[in-house]
Amino acid sequence: IIIKVSDYRSALIQGKFFAKKGLWASEYRIESGLNCGGHAFATDGYLMGPILEEFKNNRQNLIQEIATILNKALESKGKPVPKTPLPLRITAQGGVGTGVEHRFLLDYYHLDSIGWGSPFLLVPEATSVDEETLNQLAKAQEKDLYLSGISPLGVPFNSLRGNTKDIEKMQAVTQGRPGSACPKELLVSNNEFTERRICTASRQYQRLKIKELDASGLSGMAYRKEFEKIVEKACICVGLGTSILKANRLDIKTEGEGVSVCPGPNMAYFSHVKSLTDMLKHIYGKITFTPKNRPNLFLKELQLYIDYIENELHSYRENLQEKKEKYILKFLENLESGIRYYKTLFSGVKHSFTENPEQVLSELHRSEKRLQTIKIAVSKQKI
Repeated sequence: IIIKVSDYRSALIQGKFFAKKGLWASEYRIESGLNCGGHAFATDGYLMGPILEEFKNNRQNLIQEIATILNKALESKGKPVPKTPLPLRITAQGGVGTGVEHRFLLDYYHLDSIGWGSPFLLVPEATSVDEETLNQLAKAQEKDLYLSGISPLGVPFNSLRGNTKDIEKMQAVTQGRPGSACPKELLVSNNEFTERRICTASRQYQRLKIKELDASGLSGMAYRKEFEKIVEKACICVGLGTSILKANRLDIKTEGEGVSVCPGPNMAYFSHVKSLTDMLKHIYGKITFTPKNRPNLFLKELQLYIDYIENELHSYRENLQEKKEKYILKFLENLESGIRYYKTLFSGVKHSFTENPEQVLSELHRSEKRLQTIKIAVSKQKI
């Protein structure tokens, strides 16, 4: 059993849950909340570095606590009880982009392995991506990779700006037929208007939701904002698979031409199609083909979290409720705590993790000032 977790507390809770049923989770896979591909599950401002540090310091405690619960559960079920704790792996993924980062994470945090995802979209031997999408990914810059609201599940979704599924989607809106025909029905989850669950990206749902919006009395920018939220949803259960069909010249009569793709922000620093051999050489530090100005993976995640909380604040500009304000202030405090951790980390490890520690510390200082400005604004409710 492999569990993807966001932090140590999550791992402990889920591990205990399985152990009570007599099941042993053999791997806890830590993923960055925002510096990843696909759906993004932001933490409450907890950053990757401090999270990995907590796993490093509490690994044996995690094993012992869960093993104790597992043994009791197995004993009560009359099952064999292991004499020693079963093997357990701690792994991590999300935004790793160089051999130096890969090796540092393994050595410093005593991890068992590191996952790489988005860069392999540019390795045809490893992933099936159609030629048009492959070229889009290779050309993608930071501004082209964004956290979107296109997922019908209502969870933030990392996406590539200008992907052909989004173009197809907006053409349908222009023609007065927003939404998808929903041929596969893999993400049906909403029964707001119907007894049978339907997908929020479907033509049926969007027609009903727009009808409700028309009757609401909203107009101008307020109406436009709500309308765009409705039609933003895309049929990703079809779109994410279409690229494979096109790459292998298979029939796409049902799916159509539109392709969805969900690379993480790290995609911006990989700009050429590569062989599997070259990608492996890059991962293990034999060669390097990411640009020198690529941000350190921890700093990149920090920037993404600051951007995320700023966007959250814009959403509550007119009505910052007390409960939400407390959440935001706690979020900012966690980010500040993460910055303090990174200052200590980068001051100590020097050149083992980055070629320019002074630049990293300077960037941390700028991020700290940016957070302080946000915190003062929230306290005064002048966001």
